[in-house]
Amino acid sequence: MGLAIAGIGTALSPFPGGNVAQASDLPKLRAAVLKIGTVNWELDTIKRNGFDTANGFELDMQPYADNGATRVALEGGAADMAVADWIWVARQRAAGKDYVFIPYSKAVGGMVVPKDSTAKTLEDLKGKKIGIAGGPVDKSWLILRAYAQEQYGFDLAAETEQVFGAPPLVFKSALKGETDAAINFWHFLAKMKAAGMRELISVETASRELGLDPDIPLLGYVLKESYLKDNPQMAKALYGASRAAKDLLASDDAAWEPLRDQMNVKSEAQFETLRQDFRAGIPAPGNVNEDGAATFFALMARLGGKKLVGDTTELPLGLFVNVE
Repeated sequence: MGLAIAGIGTALSPFPGGNVAQASDLPKLRAAVLKIGTVNWELDTIKRNGFDTANGFELDMQPYADNGATRVALEGGAADMAVADWIWVARQRAAGKDYVFIPYSKAVGGMVVPKDSTAKTLEDLKGKKIGIAGGPVDKSWLILRAYAQEQYGFDLAAETEQVFGAPPLVFKSALKGETDAAINFWHFLAKMKAAGMRELISVETASRELGLDPDIPLLGYVLKESYLKDNPQMAKALYGASRAAKDLLASDDAAWEPLRDQMNVKSEAQFETLRQDFRAGIPAPGNVNEDGAATFFALMARLGGKKLVGDTTELPLGLFVNVE
């Protein structure tokens, strides 16, 4: 069972008479975020439109240089919230930390090839070089490996050469033609597609073919259960603000204009592809499908082993905050 949070809304007003207090009167939620992370697009939208104060809190964004630093800030109490995928959160919870997960995005990666590539399926990459962001236990890589094995009896790891690197390096190498295919994080893939590269297969398609639920949000807001017990209103407040920002970004092109600079786009095609793919990654409102998540976690444990999930092979109880 998830941590129960009732009465979620997108415009909560916890103050007498329906008046929203000034930000200075509201509890702060300190968010440790990657300085150049895409989550800032949603959080900036929350701040810019007052969705935080409308939901009874003040969002305080604290930028860090890398994801590791955001997690240290959360663990050490310098921040109340960070962003991570729930596989990592599950590992931490299974190891004794009281982390819980509120869904944020289902945006996932995929594999792209040059536009003039003759590859039609993963099987066509035999003997080819693949650039991979995220390392040997990257979730996208593991899912595509499982899909290739089931669909074609083809071992991607054994039959291809892998070059692991940081997302920007994989991006540049692919555009220069130094690799025959690339797996990257969704926002880099959007720019690669805008530059003319072709998606060979998406992780969403592979997941569905493997019997997984592709609508499970992989990324989310991570908080401590102890923090939510001390601040019981904060989970519904954060979720309400997040959904309000999502609704705006999904429906209003003009809401993206203030984000253009931080999106670091080099062309209108990049801007439009990023906006389109962000919108495609907005999960449906409601709770995470825990049965589907358990199936997904079991696959990740089998393929990624201890390097990915630690000593646990089962989804820990209480991981997902109940948002309905």
